Amino acid sequence: MKEKTAKAKKQAKDNGTADSIFIKGARVHNLKNIDVSFPRNKFIVVTGVSGSGKSSLTIDTLFAEGQRRYAESLSAYVRQFLNRMDKPDVDYIKGLAPAIAIEQKVITRTPRSTVGSMTEIYDYLRLLFARAGKTISPISGRVVKKDDVIDVLDAIVHLKEGNKAFILAAFKQHRNRDEREELNILMQKGFSRIYVSPFSHVQKENPVKEGKIYHIEELLSSPGDFIEAFTYPENVYVLIDRIVVKKFDEDDIHRLSDSIGTAFYEGEGDVYLEVNGEKLLSFNNRFELDGINFEEPSPNLLSFNNPYGACPTCEGFSLVLGIDDDLVIPNKLLSVYEGAVAPWKGEKLGKWKEDFIRNARKFDFPVHKAIADLTPEQYKVLWEGNQFVNGINDFFKEVEQNLYKVQYRVILSRYRGRTLCPDCQGYRLRKEALYIKVNGKHIGELSEMPIRDLRVWFDNASKEFTPFEAQVAKRILIEINHRIDTMLSVGLGYLSLNRLANTLSGGESQRIQLTRSLGSNLTNSLYILDEPSIGLHPRDTNNLISVLKELRDLGNTVVVVEHDEMMMREADHIIDMGPLASHLGGEVIASGDYDAIIKNPESLTGKYLKGELRIDAPAKVRKWNESITIEGARQHNLKDVTVEFPLNVLCVVSGVSGSGKTTLIKHILFPALKKLHGEAADKVGFHRSIKGNTDSIASVEMVDQNPIGKSSRSNPVTYIKAWDNIRDLFSSQPLSKMRGFQPKHFSFNVDGGRCDACKGEGEKIVEMQFLADVHLTCEVCHGKKFKEEVLEVQYKGKNVFEVLEMSVDEAIEFFKDEKNISGCIRPLSDVGLGYVKLGQSSDTLSGGEAQRVKLASFLGKGKNIGKILFIFDEPTTGLHFHDIKKLLASFNALIEQGHSIIVIEHNTDVIKSADWVIDLGPEAGADGGYLVFEGKPSDLKKIKESRTGQFL
Repeated sequence: MKEKTAKAKKQAKDNGTADSIFIKGARVHNLKNIDVSFPRNKFIVVTGVSGSGKSSLTIDTLFAEGQRRYAESLSAYVRQFLNRMDKPDVDYIKGLAPAIAIEQKVITRTPRSTVGSMTEIYDYLRLLFARAGKTISPISGRVVKKDDVIDVLDAIVHLKEGNKAFILAAFKQHRNRDEREELNILMQKGFSRIYVSPFSHVQKENPVKEGKIYHIEELLSSPGDFIEAFTYPENVYVLIDRIVVKKFDEDDIHRLSDSIGTAFYEGEGDVYLEVNGEKLLSFNNRFELDGINFEEPSPNLLSFNNPYGACPTCEGFSLVLGIDDDLVIPNKLLSVYEGAVAPWKGEKLGKWKEDFIRNARKFDFPVHKAIADLTPEQYKVLWEGNQFVNGINDFFKEVEQNLYKVQYRVILSRYRGRTLCPDCQGYRLRKEALYIKVNGKHIGELSEMPIRDLRVWFDNASKEFTPFEAQVAKRILIEINHRIDTMLSVGLGYLSLNRLANTLSGGESQRIQLTRSLGSNLTNSLYILDEPSIGLHPRDTNNLISVLKELRDLGNTVVVVEHDEMMMREADHIIDMGPLASHLGGEVIASGDYDAIIKNPESLTGKYLKGELRIDAPAKVRKWNESITIEGARQHNLKDVTVEFPLNVLCVVSGVSGSGKTTLIKHILFPALKKLHGEAADKVGFHRSIKGNTDSIASVEMVDQNPIGKSSRSNPVTYIKAWDNIRDLFSSQPLSKMRGFQPKHFSFNVDGGRCDACKGEGEKIVEMQFLADVHLTCEVCHGKKFKEEVLEVQYKGKNVFEVLEMSVDEAIEFFKDEKNISGCIRPLSDVGLGYVKLGQSSDTLSGGEAQRVKLASFLGKGKNIGKILFIFDEPTTGLHFHDIKKLLASFNALIEQGHSIIVIEHNTDVIKSADWVIDLGPEAGADGGYLVFEGKPSDLKKIKESRTGQFL
């Protein structure tokens, strides 16, 4: 019996039902029918060389099956509206938990989505402001509030004992009724007296010297009294109740409350309290003050994604089509005197400049000072003018008045662009929403603060709350602070809530989604993260690991696809895929903890971790004598830095996340060089000038990880332009000449030789409405993409389809006699893509593989393309230690050809292999943007202020 129980336990453990998720027979993409077990409630790292099958196992198998099972639980009717989910090619998965994938994609392109809305912090802020915010009048600065019965009662109770008070409602005369009719209606309602007060409820001189009470019945029968009472109608009130102030008991309070309620109703929201005939206190239950009717705070009023709250001018986008100040003042280093204002030129329009300069001395405006150095007040005067001088806005008003003349229409079109909304000043909300404040700040001001400053502000603000506000805000603040703390832990404290989601990097976007997932406090779920450490400085990786462990400690299984050594050391379990990539990978080489991976002789990862294999720094660094210098860079958080970029060497730009690397390279250097070479580019970031050997480079190329082609027919061999030579070779074979085949017959992109049934795809997709689409091999060509007669043409015994199925390394050997073909393909092998099939669809390539295909296309062009400056943005993303070694070899090959390389990178192996390092920092956001170091990597270790130097 004991034997049976032990056997059953072992069987349960093997099948993953006890305490793990068990995958049996996974065959997605290049996975070779593998069985693998993921222990539950553990922090698991899946690693391996690029293309070894990590994403196929985690995202395309585990996550895809989790999603599909959820979808299957819905009705057939609902499923037809969801994205159809393919069933992964796997025998079965046991013990699967609900799956959440957080991928390294910028998940939104809409300009409405911000960091605040993605993390949900902004939604909680709206709730806080709607429930605990005070509306402040912009005229008097007083708090706007509605008066209630309690407020009037409170005023009465706080009067001195013995004071006499009248509760009054203004006498209202409605349309088509005279005073007598109104008095009759008041009698029918049960009122018996009116009161003529010395105080008018309309702010006028008070001609009535002292108050007098009239009985309505007597008034109607006495014409003399009637005329006397209604001589000044704005002083006439309905007398609701008379009181002498004393210690009120419970019955008195009930009576007073009743009277006040009646007065509010009768006075249509207004109640007046006259005390001793000496003063008149007014109360109203409308939300108004200083003659303005304010909107009552509500979450929708504070949302720029809701038509009720969005600024009506820019509709919540913060930008409108107007006069673009970057076009009006293109060079901010010039002064007004030197002609900084572009439209103020020529004989006629130049008079505006002359008038401005002539009158500037009247208010000490510095006309010889560069625009960039003006104070905000001086810059405002230049645009808006004052009593002495007309500004740029006045100039454009005159232009708009003359639009019937064609030359003025041309001027206006030249200076129009997307500019900050003049009504909401970029806060996106209608002005009524910005009157609502908590602790003196409105929601727009909080959205502009870096998150680290927001944390400090909340700590101080919560001390200032009244007991009522503290009670209302208690739950909201727990949610806000939890999310802010997570943002700080994952190294995003430099972001502000109004930062647009579509300007974030993939790594930032992923860590923000992680913040949202942690905020939801799910348990017993499976989280799959695709390289969350991307874009993170080694200093911030530790914090990220503690966040992932927190997720695990809530009772979740956390699976991370990662190459970072620090992550592997901290993981509970590691799965190493390999041994190599593509069809040479797809197997589990080793699994277990960190020590088990190191001890496994088969594991390539293990060899690098224990130092058997390593990436060595070069024996000597290259000397350089040409460079390009950016002077006075001030865009975003850059603090007027001047940086020299050497040419013909490997130059690495490093620094913590948010220190200004992307701003310096992608927003200033790249577009500025593009424009110098006469190419179209984005708006160039603010800098003084660009100097140096800009003519010595023929062009500048940004090599990123975006896919190499949108079509499923796009593949590496067509991208590097080697397929044209292969088609020429096949069309020159004797059988081709007999049949009249041309190169186009060997293309799967145009009609001619490709299969007419599947249009060269090799498969047909059958749409199944609410079930997954079915991919069927084409029954005409049997997946071979070409017509039978084309496939009969062979070179060295292989037809065109068999050539497409070869790996790059096989093809180099096969075409060794055709130097033009093998020479075209070789760069793919040089960058470490020898395993990729020539015809592999580009949408199955990882980001790192796509980047290396682009790199190969440049290597293949050799020296014929002139000297190029290549810019790589974190090229080690998705790369194993082994792949980084190959990448560095490719960089060296490009430099040998005479090209120059600038790399934005955090990876210490790449930094120490550089010839020149530019380190920005020392911190992120407002504390960054300084040049900490420039020089050889070996000297960077000596710089105490450098966060990068500490990890080299």
